[in-house]
Amino acid sequence: MSLGIRGGNMSNTKKRGRWPVLAGALALVMFVASCGSDGNDDVAGSGSIGEKFDLGGATLTVGSKEFTEQLILGNLTKLALTAAGAKVEDQIGLQGSTTVRGALTSGEIDLYWEYLGTGWVTYLQKEKGIPGAKAQFEAVRDADAANGVAWLDPAPFNNTYAIAASNETAERLGVASISDVAALVASNPGEATFCVGGEFSTRPDGLPGLEKAYGFKLAPGNVSNVQDALVFNQVDKGDCAFGSITSTDGRVSSLGLTVLTDDKQFFPPFNGSVNVRAEVLAKHPEIKEIFAPIATALDDATMVELNAKVDVDGEDPADVAKSWLTENGYIG
Repeated sequence: MSLGIRGGNMSNTKKRGRWPVLAGALALVMFVASCGSDGNDDVAGSGSIGEKFDLGGATLTVGSKEFTEQLILGNLTKLALTAAGAKVEDQIGLQGSTTVRGALTSGEIDLYWEYLGTGWVTYLQKEKGIPGAKAQFEAVRDADAANGVAWLDPAPFNNTYAIAASNETAERLGVASISDVAALVASNPGEATFCVGGEFSTRPDGLPGLEKAYGFKLAPGNVSNVQDALVFNQVDKGDCAFGSITSTDGRVSSLGLTVLTDDKQFFPPFNGSVNVRAEVLAKHPEIKEIFAPIATALDDATMVELNAKVDVDGEDPADVAKSWLTENGYIG
């Protein structure tokens, strides 16, 4: 996903005359035009969204994080708003949770999908989550209003953090829950090797909090920090006994991984919710109505299927988003 041109060295263009400058300007215009024509313009005014809503004249900037599920959700959002007639600026694929959150609160983007647990623990800096999606949603919605952020009603899908092992490793070590892992650390620490993603290794609702909640401490040499996308294969190959994953990832079933029971309910609910700048929602209240049925339709099974189309089948996130919206009649 292109985030735009980040400047360039203009010193070499001096004293070159007007034709190279004009040629460069023409190339830039052609580049911008090609970026803006992504094949989604044809959805404007189409489907049930186009029939019910009119955001003509509105310009909205959509963001997302960089991993598969977020890329799909970002494109769902972009297409839905385009179908309602809005002009949509694309900031899909920003790197990291705090980057996207900062873009929202600073006004660089207007809306994106966030997770209840991330909002509560990471942004609002609460020590631990609240059990139950409804209670967690109401708490984060009410508290974040002071920051000018509106949380729309969440989807049923709960992309919570989880700990997984290959089926073979889980059977060999006799582990079915995270408490079993804690017991393994105490009895045979050399077997308790972890592959974890960058955010998970430092977040309070990640490894540090998990160790505290379950009363174990991994030896530094037993923890490997890797890219989130690589954790699945590392665990599947047995390079690490355990790995940090997200529960709606399509590779869980395709690789045959065992998700360990969070028997102490440490991980908070991570249901997805559209976050909108409050001033934007006040100006365009239709946004809430546009996304209500979409959110309701995104349950765990649906999200796993959509993620698998990208991570297992190799499809493009934008194509997956467009197909799903079309199949469900939201766009034409």
